[in-house]
Amino acid sequence: MQKTTFRYANEQDTGIILNFIKELATYENMLDEVVATEELLKEWLFDKKAAEVLFALEEGKEVGFALFFHNFSTFLGRAGIYLEDLYVKPEYRGKGYGKALLKELARIAVERGCGRLEWSCLDWNQPSIDFYLSLDAKPMDEWTLYRAAGETLHKLAR
Repeated sequence: MQKTTFRYANEQDTGIILNFIKELATYENMLDEVVATEELLKEWLFDKKAAEVLFALEEGKEVGFALFFHNFSTFLGRAGIYLEDLYVKPEYRGKGYGKALLKELARIAVERGCGRLEWSCLDWNQPSIDFYLSLDAKPMDEWTLYRAAGETLHKLAR
């Protein structure tokens, strides 16, 4: 693999971003849960700037993406980066693009003065778990992720 290049997504990339999201959801057997649209992505990524997208490129073609946003650690007293999605197209896996994206996100976190880089991984996704462990990333076994979404979120808000 030649040196990986990166570029931040712009508003014209919403279709590409949505395709990556759908490919990831298909891989995770969760495509039926995707309700994102190009319009929603435009609004939340580019109008409201709620998250950022970084593409890994091979010869100018998007082969992987990372969608991330800032969170905040009260213990560290500074922001961190939370990686929501990392995905490399199947035909480009094993060539170092996933590692290159994580390294670039770590570089961005350090450059921005962030205290950490965090992400979640599905329990059954052993190839990804093995990959993250090979990078010396540590699983947070003592934490359980909770979620309120859909009708549960609306009920809680009432």
